Amino acid sequence: MPVIKDPEFGKITIRRSANASQVKLRVASDGKLRASLPLYAPLFLVKRLVKSSRAEIRDLLKRSDSGTKYEPGMEVGKSHTLIVKPTATTKVTRSKNQIIVHLAEQDSLDDPEVVRLIKDMVIKVLRREAKGFLPRRVKYIADKYGFEYQTIRFSHASSRWGSCSSKGTLSLNIALMKLPFELIDYVLVHELAHTKQMNHSPEFWAIVEAILPDYKELRKVIKTQTPSV
Repeated sequence: MPVIKDPEFGKITIRRSANASQVKLRVASDGKLRASLPLYAPLFLVKRLVKSSRAEIRDLLKRSDSGTKYEPGMEVGKSHTLIVKPTATTKVTRSKNQIIVHLAEQDSLDDPEVVRLIKDMVIKVLRREAKGFLPRRVKYIADKYGFEYQTIRFSHASSRWGSCSSKGTLSLNIALMKLPFELIDYVLVHELAHTKQMNHSPEFWAIVEAILPDYKELRKVIKTQTPSV
């Protein structure tokens, strides 16, 4: 798909659609802008819309990130902490177990561009943690309770914590690393149970309950959480 770069909003991915009658902008689940465009419309229409709608786009981005408020000292994943340091130019780096926001005087943690810089680093950190922890935990549970699976894939642009394909591929959201360990186990057991029952039948829940007797309570709690980074 075509991509245009904006100095304020970064990369904007463009998708042409036969169903599109006009140019529309939305915020994808990864926090980036997406534009839909009629099949034969020129790309400059997207640039023109962005140029004429900057205030509205900033508001759109703020609303899309309303559930994510970054603050100094907040924990990210299982082993990282967000640190803010004053500097001349705003940028975000990682050092050991710290995500460091080098924040210019004129910027704030609520600015859309700063939020996106932080989120990009948070995604990298959560992916790193997920790859280091989740495969080992899946293998431990599978070996202990007799599950078989093929491979593990990681994602973040998803509205689900995890899924299991009919071929035994587990897709796990890196946002799992934001959850308490007991909820992580609930998701992993849930998806592994799908390798035996590709449904939510009584037989499926019996498999889950045999491993997690308190699964109903865990299920209630995880419904209060959002699978986004």
